[in-house]
Amino acid sequence: MLKEEVSVADPTPTQVFYKTVTVDGLEIFYREAGAADRPVVLLLHGFPSSSHMFRDLIPLLASEYRVLAPDYPGFGQSGQPSLADFRYDFAALADIVDGFTQAVGANRYTIYMQDYGGPVGLRLALKHPERVHGFIVQNAVANVDGWNPDVVSNFAPFWQNRTAETETPLRGFLGAATTKFQYTHGATRAERLSPDAWIHDQAGLDRPGNDLIQLELLHNYRDNVAQYPAWDAYLQKHQPPMLIVWGQNDPFFTAAGVAYFQNLLPHATTHLFDAGHFALETHAPEIAAAARTFLAGLDAG
Repeated sequence: MLKEEVSVADPTPTQVFYKTVTVDGLEIFYREAGAADRPVVLLLHGFPSSSHMFRDLIPLLASEYRVLAPDYPGFGQSGQPSLADFRYDFAALADIVDGFTQAVGANRYTIYMQDYGGPVGLRLALKHPERVHGFIVQNAVANVDGWNPDVVSNFAPFWQNRTAETETPLRGFLGAATTKFQYTHGATRAERLSPDAWIHDQAGLDRPGNDLIQLELLHNYRDNVAQYPAWDAYLQKHQPPMLIVWGQNDPFFTAAGVAYFQNLLPHATTHLFDAGHFALETHAPEIAAAARTFLAGLDAG
């Protein structure tokens, strides 16, 4: 019997690779695409997702950029050390991402940040303002008014006095119904919503011990609010280029979050989409087009 010879072509520029790197003793999983010598776009995910939320965006940017999307500790495919072995707060997450960028040779980057990616990305910018080429902001807030007051009413007692009673409403954020709600509420184009998104996230939340990790981070979110003045000062001083791509039907973050960035950074470009909290699920091609235009302007500058 003759064996058929199969030739494998070189990977396309948009081929996505799935890798791990060790940062401070932790295995950090990440998705990467694009040539190593291209400008870097660093994708920072939100809660309760992971780099999985960028699965549609990465190939749409990778022909012109090196795209990197890590999973934080306790999320996605990265390591999940116990609370005794890792300090689960946003400063620690930012330190891990900082170490990640150094480990993969990304010394300058544009930060794309959504939800939790906001406090991680802004902490990273404060540490290394010289490394930040610009920001793409998708439903991430840096001001108190940017929060839906109804959501704050659930968080405030937990932040002020953490007890079993005040923790109970926050445990609701870890359930399957709420995870699905985060994707479906306010989303249009229902035919573009993949159930894989919330099923993938919920599988992560349901891992033994992950509830304790998420509650620790939800409690620590109060420190992000305390950092708002420092982030405000950074943005005012450095006036970084910014693109805002926003799902305007977000049940958590309001239009005041957009207005805040617009007022602080008058040259920011804004695109509002008829979408929810996870706007990439339904509007990835449109967001990618806006991002490519923005990034091309940075490169030209």
